[in-house]
Amino acid sequence: QVQLVESGGGLVQAGGSLRLSCAASGRTFTMYTMAWYRQAPGKQREVVARITDGGMLYYKDSVKGRFTLSKDNTKNSVYLQMDSLKPEDTAVYYCAAGSAASDRGYVWPYWGQGTQVTVSS
Repeated sequence: QVQLVESGGGLVQAGGSLRLSCAASGRTFTMYTMAWYRQAPGKQREVVARITDGGMLYYKDSVKGRFTLSKDNTKNSVYLQMDSLKPEDTAVYYCAAGSAASDRGYVWPYWGQGTQVTVSS
């Protein structure tokens, strides 16, 4: 069982930065693939960035070069540094823990409660 708690959201002007944190409980943190998802009003939840237990990184095209995902196994935490924020980045951001599925996708049994990020123009 893993519990995830996000923090660091808020209101920022376009071009600004925010750093999201996700603290995970449980001793098996290093075994999981960790991801940041987001969901804007009226839209489906989408993956923003992902890091496997082996350290492989993935970023959604629209955030490449602006967002950086990092992981600190000593603190059971993952972070999402978001720079050059745009109004279209406005969403609730969720931390998720999961693992690879047999069809080359991922399953995400553990989710945080979400943190709101609002970028004003």
